[in-house]
Amino acid sequence: MNSLILAVDTTHEYGSLTLARGAEIIEDVAIHAPGGFAHVIYGHLEGLLSRHGVRLEAVECFAAASGPGSFTGVRVGLACIKGLAEAVGKPAVAISNLEAIATFGTASLRAAVMDARRIEIYGALYDEQGRLIGSEVVSQIGPWLDTLPPGELEFVSPDPEMLAGALAGTRFERVPIVAAPRALGPAVARLAAARLRRGEAGDPAALDANYVRRSDAELFWKE
Repeated sequence: MNSLILAVDTTHEYGSLTLARGAEIIEDVAIHAPGGFAHVIYGHLEGLLSRHGVRLEAVECFAAASGPGSFTGVRVGLACIKGLAEAVGKPAVAISNLEAIATFGTASLRAAVMDARRIEIYGALYDEQGRLIGSEVVSQIGPWLDTLPPGELEFVSPDPEMLAGALAGTRFERVPIVAAPRALGPAVARLAAARLRRGEAGDPAALDANYVRRSDAELFWKE
């Protein structure tokens, strides 16, 4: 039987709250919170569960997008999921935003890219099985592109226009760019369901943020 999953993405201004049964999305609630999610997430959560007659105790796995993204937003989402999972004694998982973005690709190699501000990007390379190749990095795009291997590759990004401009004049100028949604709740839910099936969901207290960049980024990030 497919397990009931509750996933949260509060890592950017445009977030989402997702209820899923296995890989099937029951409902995804888009949340625009330019002032932050701390004061709105629980109201949306209550409404989502109420609409589907779901008690919190029925959720079998909790999941959060763990970054990279807004430092404050990452912390809010993780704190929410950790608290809920601990309250009902259920497992939880933290899912990298870059891993979630890569799921929207179809090529053998998928280069997931996010705008990191400060003339930098967050980038990571995944294969078609969702396995990370190398490491997630924050870098200027030129040096990172130099590390990418040849082969069937596509870029996946919630910022396709920014990325297209950055690729102009490089060896990747004609490589396809797949647009990923900014709110990653559904992708996080599906990845969490797969981890739960594999026995990889665990102690919510062990969840950690995936900032990639050092904490001084908080001073520069604009939601």
